[in-house]
Amino acid sequence: MSIKFDIKNTGDFLSCKELEYFGPFVDRAHSMLHEKSGQGNGYLGWVDLPVNYDKEELERIKQAAEKIRSESEVFIVTGIGGSYLGSRAAIEALTHSFHNMLPSNKRNGPEIYFAGNNISSTYLADLLEVIDGKEVSINVISKSGTTIEPAITFRILKDYMEKKYGTLNAGKRIYATTDKSQGVLKKLADSKNYEYFVIPGNIGGRFSVSTAVGLLPMAVAGIDVDGLLSGAAKGYELYQKPFLDNPSYIYAAARNALYRKMKTVEIMVSYEPSLHYFTEWWKQLFGESEGKDGKGIFPAVLDFTTDLHSMGQYIQDGLRNIFETVLRVEKPGKDIKINEDVENLDKLNFLAGKTMDFVNKKALDGTMLAHQDGGVPNFLVKIPEMTPYYFGQLVYFFEKACGISGYLSGVNPFDQPGVEAYKRNMFALLGKPEYEKEKEILERRLYNNSQ
Repeated sequence: MSIKFDIKNTGDFLSCKELEYFGPFVDRAHSMLHEKSGQGNGYLGWVDLPVNYDKEELERIKQAAEKIRSESEVFIVTGIGGSYLGSRAAIEALTHSFHNMLPSNKRNGPEIYFAGNNISSTYLADLLEVIDGKEVSINVISKSGTTIEPAITFRILKDYMEKKYGTLNAGKRIYATTDKSQGVLKKLADSKNYEYFVIPGNIGGRFSVSTAVGLLPMAVAGIDVDGLLSGAAKGYELYQKPFLDNPSYIYAAARNALYRKMKTVEIMVSYEPSLHYFTEWWKQLFGESEGKDGKGIFPAVLDFTTDLHSMGQYIQDGLRNIFETVLRVEKPGKDIKINEDVENLDKLNFLAGKTMDFVNKKALDGTMLAHQDGGVPNFLVKIPEMTPYYFGQLVYFFEKACGISGYLSGVNPFDQPGVEAYKRNMFALLGKPEYEKEKEILERRLYNNSQ
């Protein structure tokens, strides 16, 4: 079995003829990826990563994970964007919904927290309160070591660890995932004798789920990383087939076809709360890859049925520039049967004997039909069950589609020049020495805006 992609719920918005039109362009985009002839070709290491990963490093990752699991009550992953979303997506999708709240004998591993993905003093202070008195290990993830959110957070956490364990012993509990040979974090790891793992130089952060960036936190959570890589390898096999036999490529072409019809917002929808951070990872993957040169589909995410009670009205009757990509997990991890109630005050006895997942699936089916009737095309991604194998395949499905889709839309999917603008302004306003001239200009603008 493998992941299936269904476009039947696009109704009259998309025809086979329109899809077939994209055939030659998809073939060209495929060649640009596999022959490394397109823009951003220095960042295509993810394409064959599932069959070409570093086996020795994977063994080191597993050994480090076992050490962390055996000696730590808490594990803190410190990173932002692609340096944390993939691992968090996997951990949320593949472990218990309330992982950190389980008693240790049922959790079978440390509590896992994420830091460095914001600059909130309250968040970090609360985290330090939660971990007080517990045995802690940290994984700091950054290719450069200078990204401000994880850098500030790690400075504070490093100080906490060194006061708690002493400098030498703290170094045995801190693991760095960074560039192989350069950067501030690599230099720090060498000087402090941290064990470190490599972010490949030819793989951008948002495509790094199946590298050490994602694999170490996953392994610490007890996830079968071999199974995940096996699923990604199956994706590598499946998603280089010819266009019309390739669901990943069909998805890439279909979303571009809708974009040309002014469907400029794509909402990824999940009916499982455990997939919330997977959709957040997808949002970064496509938003950072395609949103440039004055164009790009805007990626948004919603959790159904929860958000049907807040956004359902807009989707049904609002501006008609939306299409949806719906994730459907065919076999739930667990299920609960609905019992008959003698009083039946809620009038739900017609559901007696059914399961909650059955109701959830009917909500999915009914919502798709309603949105289609309301002018919102729907794509359906069918996942047989949420296991490490299918998670790995799902990640590769969207990575490959993203590369193809970016080239179809005429952008370089592997750079992100726009994210530097806010960083320059922030550093200037914070008083970083090399931005001294900009600081005066920006402060004047802020003053004028406040008047």
